[in-house]
Amino acid sequence: MDFMSSMVEQRIKEAMAKGQFDNLKGKGQPLELEDNSHVPEELRVAYKLLSNAGMIAEEMVIQKEIVSLRDLILLCQNPDEQAVLKKKLTEKEIRYKMLMEARGLQQSPAFQQYESKILKKFEGVE
Repeated sequence: MDFMSSMVEQRIKEAMAKGQFDNLKGKGQPLELEDNSHVPEELRVAYKLLSNAGMIAEEMVIQKEIVSLRDLILLCQNPDEQAVLKKKLTEKEIRYKMLMEARGLQQSPAFQQYESKILKKFEGVE
């Protein structure tokens, strides 16, 4: 063990002895390990940082809303309500396309692969 590792180990042991880890969220619970195998390797660090911060990219929020709106349209039996939902869907799709163009993500092969996997997950297809 190098000097830095031994110093870190010592500090962790000291903190444990002082009880500084006693009230951590999830103590005694199994770890919730995330399966990020569906995320392209070059996007994993960014995805993890955003996920840990409780953030989700705006385009992913919009994609999720698009999937929900499509489901609602299929289930809706009132023609007036269905028309309102279709209008909202069109607005979301336009907003999504504008975001993709502005961010230049449409040309990214990594994003295209990631996007298709996210859509399948939103739609419950895996």
